[in-house]
Amino acid sequence: MSANTVLIVEDNPDNRDIYSTFLRHYGFTVVEAADGLEGVRLARERIPGVVLMDVGLPLLDGLEATRRIKADSATADIPVVALTAHAMESDRQAAFDAGCDAYLAKPAELGRVLEMVRSLMPVAAG
Repeated sequence: MSANTVLIVEDNPDNRDIYSTFLRHYGFTVVEAADGLEGVRLARERIPGVVLMDVGLPLLDGLEATRRIKADSATADIPVVALTAHAMESDRQAAFDAGCDAYLAKPAELGRVLEMVRSLMPVAAG
């Protein structure tokens, strides 16, 4: 597992850039994916310490991408944080049912994102 690496799976380029820039500032290596299929592929290739997963993604939604990451023995132990504008309790439950380890409603305060990444990262970083 690449401790200190965060995979951001987010289709909105502005959001992806904000999270990436912020996390890099705190010393994290950031890998970016713009859709769920790319996210699953990069999770397998890079084995990041944490995945920040948007739920509403093209090609493969974030919940299915999370299911695939969690179903693969090579990536099953990677913590996945659902990042979504869908903030209803049923959306939160759907994220956990898909295998997400944590949930942040968007717009997520950057300090909260950093705190979440640090708490889930396998080796203390940042």
